[in-house]
Amino acid sequence: MKGILNGMRVVEASAFVAAPLGGLTLAQLGAEVIRIDAAGGGLDYKRWPVTDNNESLFWAGLNKSKKSVVIDFKMPEGAELAKEIVTASGKDAGILLTNFPPRGWLCYEELVAARADLIQLTIQGDRHGSSAVDYTVNPAIGLPFITGSESSDEPINHTLPAWDCITGQMAAVSILAAERHRLRTGQGQHVKLALADVAMATMGHLGLIAEAELGVERGRYGNNLFGAFGRDFRCVDDARIMVIGLTSKQWKALCKATGTADLMEALGQQLGLDLSLEGDRFKAREKISEILGAWVSARPFAEVKKSFDEHGVCWSRYQTIKQMVENDPDCSPENPMFSRIHQAGIGEYLAAAMPANFSGFDRVPAQPAPRLGQHTGEVLADLVGLDSATIGRLHDKGVVCSSS
Repeated sequence: MKGILNGMRVVEASAFVAAPLGGLTLAQLGAEVIRIDAAGGGLDYKRWPVTDNNESLFWAGLNKSKKSVVIDFKMPEGAELAKEIVTASGKDAGILLTNFPPRGWLCYEELVAARADLIQLTIQGDRHGSSAVDYTVNPAIGLPFITGSESSDEPINHTLPAWDCITGQMAAVSILAAERHRLRTGQGQHVKLALADVAMATMGHLGLIAEAELGVERGRYGNNLFGAFGRDFRCVDDARIMVIGLTSKQWKALCKATGTADLMEALGQQLGLDLSLEGDRFKAREKISEILGAWVSARPFAEVKKSFDEHGVCWSRYQTIKQMVENDPDCSPENPMFSRIHQAGIGEYLAAAMPANFSGFDRVPAQPAPRLGQHTGEVLADLVGLDSATIGRLHDKGVVCSSS
């Protein structure tokens, strides 16, 4: 089964989240993505979470659908082989994705000397080329001071690597943009993408930078939705839910489902606010919560769910990751994005394919991650043109490795 990017070839030299996620995105869209690692695996080869026998679920998840080549870059012969793989012929090839410093065999100037139309995307920590990860970027942009309980004055770090995730997607988009330019002009280029810049740009896009320039220090609002109405409630049987009234339609549905429209109208008049406006709903959030909280807390979850679903309320139930996996049909093969795969060293488990569903292509099912070095011989033969005897000698010298 072919994906929409069938025919494109990308070489990936990476570790951790952003670059592997960019490569995964392209691979699940149908591109041939060849990940090159050093012997023994890269920096993230054993990254947690891991199985009882220390197989990385993290690595397996981020490297699905790719090919794996293992080369000793410290050996000059190995570095040259890696360069040859990157610069191998093909009009849809000559693309390198990395989050390592562009030196040695990853030096753009040396690679472009071998292939003039090379596209290289280098993910950096910040625009100066320094190291950074989500847990260093977030403190620098202020988000830990607007996360958590309203009563807390301690910084709260977010557990989702949001900037890594966005940067990975931005890397895939940037490669496709550069490749489109090359198709039109024949010109390659070196694209640099900084994790910190992605975070700063997003803060600007969401209005947080402009807000601060206007002299407003964004506060903490706990589980309240900022700027409209939304918060969590607990049912009488202890089930916890999140309810949103962001748009006018959502707000009306919530009031109708709970039979509180008249109470909300009276509340607005009492406070001198127009609760049809999302900003006024935010100002009145505590009083609104008292009314809705009384309704929710007097009912079991099943009754709340029935009313909310009948009236089209925007809501969800809080559940742990384990509960989601065990009980949520959207996190199962009932959702066409998911299928069960067999991963070498780990066994069978649920894996996600590309979320985007193209009308002109069947969704390519999730494929397992390769064994480390699984495709070394294949890539050296097909792209570099080496015969089996030469590949065997490289193995014997320790320049390359293949999985058993």
